[in-house]
Parts: sequence; C-alpha cells; structure tokens
Amino acid sequence: MNEFIFQANGATGRIDKWLSEQEDWSRSQVQDWLKEGLVEADGRVVKPNYKLSGQETVKVQVPEAVELEIMPEDIPLEVVYEDSDVIVVNKPKGMVVHPAAGHVSGTLVNALLHHCKDLSGINGVKRPGIVHRIDKDTSGLLMVAKNDLAHESLAQQLKDKTTKRQYIALVHGEIPHELGTVDAPIGRDKNDRQRMTVTEKNSKSAVTHFRVMDRYVGFTLVECQLETGRTHQIRVHMRYIGFPLAGDPKYGPRKTMKMNGQALHAALLGFEHPRTGEWLEFEAPLPEEMTFEISQMKKLEIES
Repeated sequence: MNEFIFQANGATGRIDKWLSEQEDWSRSQVQDWLKEGLVEADGRVVKPNYKLSGQETVKVQVPEAVELEIMPEDIPLEVVYEDSDVIVVNKPKGMVVHPAAGHVSGTLVNALLHHCKDLSGINGVKRPGIVHRIDKDTSGLLMVAKNDLAHESLAQQLKDKTTKRQYIALVHGEIPHELGTVDAPIGRDKNDRQRMTVTEKNSKSAVTHFRVMDRYVGFTLVECQLETGRTHQIRVHMRYIGFPLAGDPKYGPRKTMKMNGQALHAALLGFEHPRTGEWLEFEAPLPEEMTFEISQMKKLEIES
C-alpha cells in the first residue's frame, strides 16, 4: 500500500469529491477506496458521503498497482516508415494507443509488440516505445521509438518544440478570420476529472496555431499546429474559442453530426532522425469518415 496524508485546511463538502481534487484520481476510484475502508479521517474509517468539517487529517491507503501483462497481438498496422531506430504508424480511429484499465488488448502497443520485438523500455512495460500519443478517436501519425537512444532523442525534440505536428480538424461554426493562435493554459476540470479545460489553476501552458482551410455552411475545416502537447489540447482550445470539434462527445455540442468521435486527424509529422540527424517528414491522408462528411457538406452547398 502507498499512504497519502492530507490536511483539510478549511475544506468542506463530500470527502470523495475533495480527495479526487488533491491528486490525479478519478472520483469513482476514490469512492471504491472509501467503500473498501482505505480512507480515514482523524483515524476513523469514513464512507463516500462523509462531509468534511475542515479540520481533519485524512489518510488514504492506495493499493499497489497490479502490473498488466501486455501480450503481442496480430493486429494490422499501417506502417508509414520504419528503420532500426524508429517506426511511424498511421493509427486508425478507434484504436487506443497503450493498455490501461478497461483496455488491456487491441491497442497500438499490442500490435507493435507483435510487429517488432525491439521497442524502447523508457516508458515501462505498459507503454514500450511510446513517445507521444493521440486520443482513441483521433486518427493519424505517431512516431515510436525502437530503442532508448531513439526514445530520448524524440522525447527531447518534443520538449524543445522542434518536431512538426499538424492536425486537420472539422469544427462547428464558420471561423471569420484566416489565421489564429490560442495561447491558453490547460488543466484538469475540477468538476469533471475526465475532462480538461482552460484554467489558471494547476495547469500547464498550451499553444495551438490554426489556419482555415475551407468553410461550409455551419462548419470550418482547419489545420492546427501544436506548439505544446497537452491532453486533448486541440479539442479544448477550439471549444474555448467557440468552435468545438464536430463529433466530439466530450467537448462538442450534444446534438452533432453522425460521427463516431471527434473529427480530428494527425496529418503531418516531422522530426530529426535520432541517429543520422536527417529531417524526416510524413503525411497521412484524411480517413474515409472525414472525407465523406466533407463531401456531403460540399454537396449541400452546391445544391443550395
């Protein structure tokens, strides 16, 4: 068990909600620990509906994480580039990048382990070779490290902002200007731990540049270039400026187009080869679902 101790320091309200704000824990996970008797307030085991008085010392016993056994799986991969140091893949929409609770198979990592045995171990057994990731329902290009030397180089390039990452997104609304930059810090939403939001509290800087590619009735196609790589960055930033992604179940309007997840595609990826220093740049065409939606919009414009 790992022990965490917190001081309420004037905090009031339900203990499950308060604890989920102290660490990167989901409220449901905290509630499970409370039900299992792993949370004490001033030495007394409490339930999820316990209300803080503001003076308590709260102790949480967090069970040791059970290491998942990640198995290779014969899942088709679209390999865009591969050598002895790196692999660039075009991830399909709907595929999770690495195993986690609820997704122990069918992930990109499972497929990579079957495709090649030599992946970097810097990120541990759950995320071998994974230098960066994209959301489950975002399609497009990812670079994967096959050894630790490559991993360290690619990770440093991401940190130094020398990689080139361009995304194409279909958003609600007709953006009136051609270019824009969203410079707004992103952190976890205090009201929903599964969402990110623009906030000054417990956040990290985030910068997204965008360029309008085309406009349709009620929608705009944009190219986004990341300067930083925060969780859900494009989705959060476009919502923040009033143009949420089409099909986005988490940040978009409730009534949206018939898409399975956000219309977002990692279309271009460029980086310096970790061993040779050569600049490599790759492009992946829009997935069929996005091209179909765009063609339907163009058709409506012609008919109207």
